[in-house]
Amino acid sequence: MLENYFPVLLFVLVGLAVGVGPMVLGWLLAPNHPDSEKLSPYECGFEAFEDARMKFDVRYYLVAILFILFDLEIAFLFPWAIVLQEIGMFGYLAMVLFLAILVVGFVYEWKKGALEWE
Repeated sequence: MLENYFPVLLFVLVGLAVGVGPMVLGWLLAPNHPDSEKLSPYECGFEAFEDARMKFDVRYYLVAILFILFDLEIAFLFPWAIVLQEIGMFGYLAMVLFLAILVVGFVYEWKKGALEWE
């Protein structure tokens, strides 16, 4: 009974060896001579002049979310286009409804000025 699980155990052990092994070897074999220059914060070649925990403008997140939204739309369109012959008119109308909802959301964002960048 337990011999059925041996390939799974072997797979886990090899995965751990491949994942953890190089990190342990690097930690053991790599030279470790830190100096003040190596331990200093680096930002574009000069010292940081602002707090790293400053607040970002919400528009960055909004643009990222909109990108993901429309990127996923394209990810749904490719498989739909491939199987359109098999799903027929119902599939076509379902995708038209899906795209109409996305267009309404896009127009709403546009009218609210979320896509404007000053």
